[in-house]
Amino acid sequence: MSPQQTQRSVAAKNGKRATRADGHRFDDMYAEWDDEETIAAIERALSAAGEVVRLEANADFPFQLRDTQPDIVFNFAEGIGGASRESFVPAFCEFWGIPYTGSDPLTLGICLDKARTKETLSHHGIPTPEFQVVECPDDVQRTLPLPVIVKPLHEGSSKGITQRSFCTTWREARDEVARVVERYREPAIIEEFLDGREFTVAVLGNDGDGRTLPIVELDYSTLPGGAQPLYGFEAKWVWDRPQKPLDIFQCPARCEPELQRRIEEIAMAAFRSLRCRDWGRIDVRCDRTGTPHIIEVNPIPGVIPDPAANSCYPKAARAAGFSFDDVILKVLAAAAARYDLRVFD
Repeated sequence: MSPQQTQRSVAAKNGKRATRADGHRFDDMYAEWDDEETIAAIERALSAAGEVVRLEANADFPFQLRDTQPDIVFNFAEGIGGASRESFVPAFCEFWGIPYTGSDPLTLGICLDKARTKETLSHHGIPTPEFQVVECPDDVQRTLPLPVIVKPLHEGSSKGITQRSFCTTWREARDEVARVVERYREPAIIEEFLDGREFTVAVLGNDGDGRTLPIVELDYSTLPGGAQPLYGFEAKWVWDRPQKPLDIFQCPARCEPELQRRIEEIAMAAFRSLRCRDWGRIDVRCDRTGTPHIIEVNPIPGVIPDPAANSCYPKAARAAGFSFDDVILKVLAAAAARYDLRVFD
């Protein structure tokens, strides 16, 4: 089939960027979902490779996918509910025998579970902060050094991570565990807080041609006075607005060559150990000795096209000399190569 005849289906999320619900509480229900601008930008980028058919990642998706029979699915669907929600789209692609971009269902399920991710990293000798998983405040064990960070076990896009997540006492930690469990109906993970520099690393490609893009550093000195050094919901969705961007990122990061090498090496090691494919974004934080640790692995990175939105993966791509369209097409090409598909003349 020629590139002109090839269909490209986009498993869209159709979400809304998270907004402030009232003066005291933040509504993060749709924080993981993409807005129409992002979906349309991905669709436009993919149109350079052929016809694009949007497929909504909802209850009708399995049947729409079967009936459409696309040549390849560009998957950026975060899912609707459940700890395995990011696995649904690729699982149905595999069920119908349809190629798709990105990681497989197993990797997506593991990476959305912060504890399973850290267990895998630890097995491979990759540094990651110490942690414990608890299902209620009474389960909290005072085994980690304070301060600690309390997060929902399997959420993304900083859902459930607020300034209250930074806990300096065990009473605060217990209270935050109670809030997380009640609000998100899932266990909480309590993680050792590392007080060194923080970075995020975009990875593009696979073994043989996989590479890291320029490193992004987070500068917490730009947060409002008194804020904890945490890239949580407020920093991502409330203090940082396209109309008034938060100048929190430096890309390329200003780090000495040895630290850059260590960050890139640990990011690629995490990407490979979790068997990520085509693309991903790895969050890294250093301890007080300057040793990099993996905080999270994101096999479906956010890609907001507007530079003012401070989306890290496109920011790193621009620093590498790639346009938004370039990077979307490179992800498509990486996936197509795995299936021995031709997507361009």
